Amino acid sequence: MILAAGYGARLWPLTADRTKPALPVLGKPLVGYVAEYLARQGVDEAIVNLHHRPDSVRAALGDGTQFGLRLQYVYEPVILGTSGALDNARELIGDDTFVVVNGKLITDIDLNAALETHRRRSALATLVLRRNVARERFSIVETSDGLVTRFGGMPQLSDDSPLMFTGIQIMEPRIFDYIPRGVFSHSTVEVFPRAIEKGEPIAAHVAEGMWFELSTLQRYLDISLALLKQRGANLHTGRNPSIGSVADVRESILWDDVVVENGARVRRSVLGDGVRVRSGEVIEDAVLVRANLVADQAPPAKAPPGYRQGDNFVVPLSQ
Repeated sequence: MILAAGYGARLWPLTADRTKPALPVLGKPLVGYVAEYLARQGVDEAIVNLHHRPDSVRAALGDGTQFGLRLQYVYEPVILGTSGALDNARELIGDDTFVVVNGKLITDIDLNAALETHRRRSALATLVLRRNVARERFSIVETSDGLVTRFGGMPQLSDDSPLMFTGIQIMEPRIFDYIPRGVFSHSTVEVFPRAIEKGEPIAAHVAEGMWFELSTLQRYLDISLALLKQRGANLHTGRNPSIGSVADVRESILWDDVVVENGARVRRSVLGDGVRVRSGEVIEDAVLVRANLVADQAPPAKAPPGYRQGDNFVVPLSQ
């Protein structure tokens, strides 16, 4: 199952007309990276849950065949959380071991190695963890003897490479014994702690490999540029770009139909569909979308602040 129902509030205004998993990352939808990952790991069919702007995910994935999967969709009229989503899809999931992956990841973590851990420990669930060497703001997962014991707070400077959850997990159908029916619930808040209290083994599989999570505007830009650097480039343009011959555009991500006029300068920025940067404008460390795209929208509570500048809406990243 691919979890793709979230709002993407911290990625607004890029999510003003689509949901987070449908964001393009170097020309491919973010959730497409997840589908391809599962296919490479030997998965051939998946369920995708939908809520916020569901058509954007359907348009991004289609029936899944282009990514190597057969897909079924399940819609949540009211968002249900990471484990409520499983309850809503339990009839489709069936009675076999299943995998759940967050729809906002780019990774090459070995899922089959995690499955070996899961089977060896006869676990109710196995969480794929990694070392949070940079102590980024991801909740700490505490373990003992290869099992998850509790979910802690955010890492502190004194913490030495704490473990964090990657958003990849393997579960047995009896997990449904711990998921409340028909209500919002989160796996790490309600379900896993309750199962651990009952003595159920929740295995910890500590993995290595590439892993990127794109949940904020800054992370979206930084990770896109890191992927570009792997290709020996520092600029990505979508369909129909128009960049003036003496425009200065570097270290940036341009979506479709973007115009950068002669004499404009763009650095470390994301320009959404149809954005025009006028001659003489300097755009640095910012995300821009067309102002008319968000004119009738109230920013989500977690959205970073921005302002209108001509025909564009600008969110500075250095805040």
